[in-house]
Amino acid sequence: MRAARYYGEGDVRIEDVEPDDVGPNDVRIDVAACGICGSDLHEYAAGPMTIPTEPHPVTGEALPFTIGHEIGGTVAEVGENVDVAVGTTVAVNPIVWCGSCRPCERGDYHLCENGGFVGLSRNGGFAENVVVSAEKVVPVPDAVSPELASLVEPFSVGLHAVHQADLSAGESVVVFGGGPIGNTVAQAARAANAGPVYLSEPQDARREAAERVGVEHVIDPMETDPVEHVRAATGGVDVAFEVAGIEQTLNQAIDVTRAGGRTTIVSLFEESATVHPTDVVTRERTVNGTAAFHGGPRSQEEAGVTARNFADGTLDPEALVTARIALEDIVEEGFERLLDPDSQEMKVLVQP
Repeated sequence: MRAARYYGEGDVRIEDVEPDDVGPNDVRIDVAACGICGSDLHEYAAGPMTIPTEPHPVTGEALPFTIGHEIGGTVAEVGENVDVAVGTTVAVNPIVWCGSCRPCERGDYHLCENGGFVGLSRNGGFAENVVVSAEKVVPVPDAVSPELASLVEPFSVGLHAVHQADLSAGESVVVFGGGPIGNTVAQAARAANAGPVYLSEPQDARREAAERVGVEHVIDPMETDPVEHVRAATGGVDVAFEVAGIEQTLNQAIDVTRAGGRTTIVSLFEESATVHPTDVVTRERTVNGTAAFHGGPRSQEEAGVTARNFADGTLDPEALVTARIALEDIVEEGFERLLDPDSQEMKVLVQP
């Protein structure tokens, strides 16, 4: 089969590979679509970062291997111990965990001390099919297409961020960064009946995506100071989400909250950032982080909710999709285009 294999910085090759075998507890999925994630872009542009160059402690794999972890498709083959029916439309919970460290023992598999991801620590979904353990399969309702099932993973990240922020109905929210994950956070906040919801994003296409799903207040920070604007309207929001990954937006996310407000950091930072702790202390603010979403048996708590919200229209995954490309075009039409600072692409789905 054809697959996109990661060899290192700027080096992704489309190759013919032998499909992985299906073990007794495994599932083979024919991949309808696999989304290009920001973490894939980081690895392509500056990696290997999280991709192992030596055998991974859980998977035993190291580069080169097939990347891609935002996977949707149809079950094609199952192992003898698996009760998922062939033909079922599924998403994939890509989190890899060891099961024996302290976070795993308390059920926080997404915080595993030895963990990783399908597509970042072992073969993933930029391929015609992918084999995963049955516990990673998330069946989705009939109303969700195999293609859009690939977006269950990033939308679950947004839902988990809202859970980590302990967001309540009626609380005011601002999201700094309107990329794919920033937009999933904004949609999840709206689904939680937060309001008003603000989003600050310099790129036109990303602001437009937020407007399409009903985000009430969309700000271009190149024209309007988002902190001054939001504070003038609200006196300081209850919850801010940092989803841009730069020092400026981190400080803005802290500064814009009210006394006792909360800031949740969602993005991964390529460089260190400086904040003034006094700004947190004197206003009794809280700053926390959020990582992926619940893995293991608990993955259904968030991925399952996300899939149902796709089906009933509470969340709109199609609003994020700006391109669908063939596997053979993943480098030029995928990675390179998304990394172009002038590109208006949002979410690119690769259709093997």
